[in-house]
Amino acid sequence: MTNALPAIGPSNALKAYQSVDGGQTTGLPPTGQGGEGFAAMLGRALDGAVATGHSADAQAQQAISGHGDLTQVVTAVSRAELALQTTVAVRDRVIAAYQDIIKMPI
Repeated sequence: MTNALPAIGPSNALKAYQSVDGGQTTGLPPTGQGGEGFAAMLGRALDGAVATGHSADAQAQQAISGHGDLTQVVTAVSRAELALQTTVAVRDRVIAAYQDIIKMPI
């Protein structure tokens, strides 16, 4: 019988991190220039990736309707693809770190 870990997506990982101390980052040193915590930085990064995807969708719809520039569409889609790849890479690293922490002896 194996103990399988539940699937952890970026939003679930963010919720788990925030639930540790009620959504606050107390007890942890602030990071970034603005003194924001890890959860806020991760949330902004995810929001940026989603916004990039929406921008690519809008550019593609304009091109389909005949009002868009093909160069802009390709650029927007490439940016969205890069944002998705970056998000997946960060997610994989966070999950690997989580699994390493879970395996640590108490």
